[in-house]
Amino acid sequence: MLAPVSLDDKYHRLDGRISITGSQALLRAAMLQRRRDQAVGLRTEGFISGYRGSPMHNLDKELWAANRLLPGAGIQFWPAINEDLAATAIWGTQQVGAFGDATCDGVFSMWYGKGPGLDRSVDAIRHAHLAGSAVHGGVLVVVGDDHPLSSTDATAAHETLFADMLMPVLYPANVQEIIDHALLGWAMSRYSGGWVGFKLIPDTVDAAATIDGDAARPAILLPDDDVLPPDGLNLRVPDSWMLQEPRLRAHKLDAALAFARVNGLNRVTLKSRKPRYGIIATGKAWTDVRQALFELGLGDDEAAALGITVLKLGMPYPANAEDLQDFAGGLEEVLVVEEKHRLVEGQLKDALYALPDAERPRVVGRDDESGAPLLPAFPEYTPEDVTRALARRIAPFHTTECITARLAFLDVRAEAAADRKRLSLMRRPYFCSGCPHNTSTRVPEGSQAQGGVGCHFMATYMDRSTGAHTHMGGEGANWIGNAPFTETNHVFQNLGDGTYFHSGLLAIRACVAAGVNITYKILFNDAVAMTGGQPHDGVLTPMSISAQVHAEGVKRIVVVSDAPEKYAIDAGFAPGTRIEHRRQLDRVQRELRETAGVTVLIYDQTCAAEKRRRRKRGEMVDPARRIFINHRVCEACGDCSRTSNCLSVLPLTTALGTKRIIDQSSCNKDYSCAEGFCPSFTNVIGATPRRAAAGVEVPRELTLLPEPQPPALPD
Repeated sequence: MLAPVSLDDKYHRLDGRISITGSQALLRAAMLQRRRDQAVGLRTEGFISGYRGSPMHNLDKELWAANRLLPGAGIQFWPAINEDLAATAIWGTQQVGAFGDATCDGVFSMWYGKGPGLDRSVDAIRHAHLAGSAVHGGVLVVVGDDHPLSSTDATAAHETLFADMLMPVLYPANVQEIIDHALLGWAMSRYSGGWVGFKLIPDTVDAAATIDGDAARPAILLPDDDVLPPDGLNLRVPDSWMLQEPRLRAHKLDAALAFARVNGLNRVTLKSRKPRYGIIATGKAWTDVRQALFELGLGDDEAAALGITVLKLGMPYPANAEDLQDFAGGLEEVLVVEEKHRLVEGQLKDALYALPDAERPRVVGRDDESGAPLLPAFPEYTPEDVTRALARRIAPFHTTECITARLAFLDVRAEAAADRKRLSLMRRPYFCSGCPHNTSTRVPEGSQAQGGVGCHFMATYMDRSTGAHTHMGGEGANWIGNAPFTETNHVFQNLGDGTYFHSGLLAIRACVAAGVNITYKILFNDAVAMTGGQPHDGVLTPMSISAQVHAEGVKRIVVVSDAPEKYAIDAGFAPGTRIEHRRQLDRVQRELRETAGVTVLIYDQTCAAEKRRRRKRGEMVDPARRIFINHRVCEACGDCSRTSNCLSVLPLTTALGTKRIIDQSSCNKDYSCAEGFCPSFTNVIGATPRRAAAGVEVPRELTLLPEPQPPALPD
């Protein structure tokens, strides 16, 4: 008999197997933390805050989806305006017990953000880590790293940044370990009195897996051989800044090391009775090592018999010198497998320096002993790269026909990939059908625009006279340094509404203070579209934007909309704000570029993808009007494509040549394609596209196929 299954099992089930994603695992860990605290008589609450960004773009969605469960789980979620304010709020959760009026015993907290989000928040996090964590609180700093630059424009690998802050960092290797390490991380934070870094990558946080749902795992132990100072290590108010760093260096890191040791965060996962060759791997890199051994035909017994031993570091920093010496002392060689940085490799060499020459092994990692590259640093290495490196290093004492054949196969595949001709056309991301940016990112002839963070960045590789861009929130400030040294008198600066709310308003303030000639095009799309259509983290309207920038000193403000009639005369815009239809965009921009100082154009049109979502959910009216192109009239002039820049305007091959057609399945009813001068357009009111007939008859031959026999899986 099958057991009952619910979508809420991932949060409520306390035993058995559970299907869960990495993002959901973070929320489950928080729920389990409060359950554990209740079991020992603690009245704690949870607090989660941060800012979305790949690969952490799904966490807030999961929290919103589980919103009905959060009050009962004692968890509060505050989607912050930006990352450093989120960190400051979490700092406040650790101060709850300092003033004698707390309603709970403590607050365990989680900060989350993508790699650049951690970069911008270091000041807040460094100060808060120095101040410490509450004895019944605890903080995880969860960062989403992007090693191969698959979704960011700067390398994100933050172990060394955590090390610079003298903050322990945990690196789970899979979805199961996200939960286990999170619970261990909160306990470590409480015990050591500091914050704890938590590194995730797409392979873990974006993955889905079935895990052990036992709520009692992991069993957490506290060290009994570590003597804490009489006044403890946790946050205290008031506290002297002069005492915080000595407390951190002299006690907190040692406490974290003792906690990691007693709880097996760093452990030997492959032991040998006669070890000769060691491998040290961190987090997900450990799974690559396991895969490489499998590729070389080396099971645990075979590898152990050869003297191969593997140390898995769940806490890459700080490393315990004695543990590294115990593992590596007397080996012939140690191969260190870690992404991007040489953090562990450096700590290992420091630890081995104290050993006698006879016990000190050779250490290789990014490079071999001659300085030749062994593992690639960019964009990232693959299990195949680890397989090659490992086969090369063990070749002096072991090789087989299996290894030779596997390497030959990898060589052939690599050669085939190298010989494969690159396509002359690159498939680049593009604006959705009906996207407001199709129109909003245009500039008048002779003008120059600058890009920024958001979907509108795609204009930088289109024929839109859009060039330089900055980090998130710095949009336009680069013109302050550029303008005095160029002949160009004015630029347009694209700025998404999400970025404006996050931090972009400060850049506008800076440009006003500097007195440069710039027009900010604030693209109000009513959603944080680039990361999945999340709402703004607070109240934001074109009216409030106009009032804010007017108060900052911007005196000329124009709102351009696809439906200007929706605004009443007393809508609440700043004094002097003009409202125009988007058809007048070119004229409005020409006027603004001739105006000295900082001007603002608010382009108001909802994100096309978000419109589609809202219409499906019944949250937005779906217009009854559809536009068709009569191909018998169409002369294929292309004016509709040029006017709309829309992907739903497609070529249609006919006997009279290539014409145009509108793909009704992808059309988001922007109607900008009809803005050109063309008699072939037809408006149809109240019609819906004809759907294909339901039900397909299966040919008799297919119904007679036998069911395949699944192979046995003894392992």
